[in-house]
Amino acid sequence: MIYEEITKLLAEQLNIEPETITRDSKIVEDLHTDSLDMVEMLIALEDKYDITVPDEDAKNLDTIGKLVDYVEKKVAEKK
Repeated sequence: MIYEEITKLLAEQLNIEPETITRDSKIVEDLHTDSLDMVEMLIALEDKYDITVPDEDAKNLDTIGKLVDYVEKKVAEKK
């Protein structure tokens, strides 16, 4: 579920088809995001899931899979 929500959010933000996004997609290289896109995406995820993504963690989130796993872990920690 979180995977689908994240891919939908990214697809809307980047104006691409959600089907083009996979867990292996590299956020910068494959999806052609820039630093502003990344910041906007992280802010949207923080707001949606009521989590905080520190800068040092964000640096390591280079694929959709890593991003999804990270968000799922943060959401689970809140329960």
